Amino acid sequence: MTILVSNDDGIHAPGIQCLAQCLKQLAPVLTVAPDRNCSGASNSLTLENPLRIVHLDEQTISVKGTPTDCVHLAINELVDELPELVVAGINAGANLGDDVLYSGTVAAAMEGRNLGLPAIAVSLVGSEGKHYQTAAEVTLKLIKQLREHALPSNQILNVNVPDLPMEQIKGVKVTRAGSRHRAEVMVKQQDPRGHDIYWLGPPGEKQDAGEGTDFHAVAQGYVSITPLTIDMTAHSFIGKLDTWIKDWEAR
Repeated sequence: MTILVSNDDGIHAPGIQCLAQCLKQLAPVLTVAPDRNCSGASNSLTLENPLRIVHLDEQTISVKGTPTDCVHLAINELVDELPELVVAGINAGANLGDDVLYSGTVAAAMEGRNLGLPAIAVSLVGSEGKHYQTAAEVTLKLIKQLREHALPSNQILNVNVPDLPMEQIKGVKVTRAGSRHRAEVMVKQQDPRGHDIYWLGPPGEKQDAGEGTDFHAVAQGYVSITPLTIDMTAHSFIGKLDTWIKDWEAR
């Protein structure tokens, strides 16, 4: 069966090309990804415009749309039979802690799971982006494990790999998502016509980055694998909320 590969950095990004090439050792690979960088697109869908595609080769398709568009389109229209799984990445940079809320890479994996397929999001953590091959090889090994140990139907795996040669990776840790302090800085400039423009500033500093978090694992040279649930219901709060809603209705 085919493996569907997508990303948010765009079809020409080195990470997705390295990943697709490596996964061909396991199965045929169909690569469907945005025609441009869509980092931070989260789970957005294109609703007001048609999706246009370009076949770059028989198994590589560029889409004028978001990462979620790409996976949705591929599964519903571009394949004759459902892929074995969806792999999103390899992202250029971390998707740690709160990053998962905004990440187009994680969103692409979530869309795969929403449509019934097991899914993985993979990111390379580091500013230089040298060792995509390390992340690709980690993904290859992980998929082999998933063939023997299926994921729960409402979960994906978020994988962050340090930007190191494979021989320097210390191991793999299963982690929880850490968190950052809120980002408070915007960069204000003016365009050539004198109009104010704003750029998002850097992300907030780490807040929860202790042992057991994805931040901590990667900082120590380990691959971090965090299971994420796509059911955002706060199950532990349902009973309490139901109690005070009944009290409110009784007044």
